[in-house]
Amino acid sequence: MRSTSSSSDFGLLKFGFYAAGGLIFLFLAILFKPFEIVNAGERGVVMQFGKVQNRVLDEGIHLIIPVVTRVEKTSVRVQKNDVKAEAASKDLQDVKTEVAVNWHVDPKRVNEVYQRVGDQGQIITRIINPAVSEVVKAATAKKTAEEIITKRTELKQEIDNDLKNRLASYGVMVDDVSLVDVTFSAEFAKAIEAKQIAEQDAKRAEFIALKAEKEAQGEINRAKGQAEAQRLRRQTLNPELLQQQAIEKWNGQFPLVMGGETVPFININPADLNSTQQKR
Repeated sequence: MRSTSSSSDFGLLKFGFYAAGGLIFLFLAILFKPFEIVNAGERGVVMQFGKVQNRVLDEGIHLIIPVVTRVEKTSVRVQKNDVKAEAASKDLQDVKTEVAVNWHVDPKRVNEVYQRVGDQGQIITRIINPAVSEVVKAATAKKTAEEIITKRTELKQEIDNDLKNRLASYGVMVDDVSLVDVTFSAEFAKAIEAKQIAEQDAKRAEFIALKAEKEAQGEINRAKGQAEAQRLRRQTLNPELLQQQAIEKWNGQFPLVMGGETVPFININPADLNSTQQKR
């Protein structure tokens, strides 16, 4: 009986020891966390005693050495940042531009970016905002205010290319740049409106002048036509043509009476002419 009771007590003691060990291990695992989970759209920057390591952790679970190793997770998803920049055009007009930049950190260089620049907020304030402002000023200064309006696509493309080249050296990839809004001073806006009104008035005056010119040309053409018609009528009434028309219409009989101031009128009867010829 005593041996059975002793073995049972030993088994309970052994179970309690294992349970306590498991709880202690679980507590230590929770406390020191010997693993790290990198979520989708993130990369892990590994640091040992605060020093950034060369390796980058991909998505998934990774074993680490507690206390010694720490993992800083960085997003590599596309981010959107709006930047307002003020610049001057080639003809010294004030231009305010709102630029929307879509960007992301190069997944292979997150450790370098974190080491050189910092986290996402520091990337925006230290790198992206100053770069956008500088690139917009440089691109805007190459074009007049009118060209900025009429060649907005070219301006956007130039800003896009320059910004990509500038930020790529920091490990920041530019996906797209959009010119959300471009505004000028109130004085320039009034000047543009006045110019548009003047251009419309000029086009209207040009249309009126062209219409008057066409109407005058029509009058000239009508006058030429009338003159040509009169010339043709005079040609049709010349003596030779009248004589020809009289000959064509003659029935072959001479007039019965002919006379004048010096020659007495003689009645010529064709029947008498015929009888006379027969007597002869």
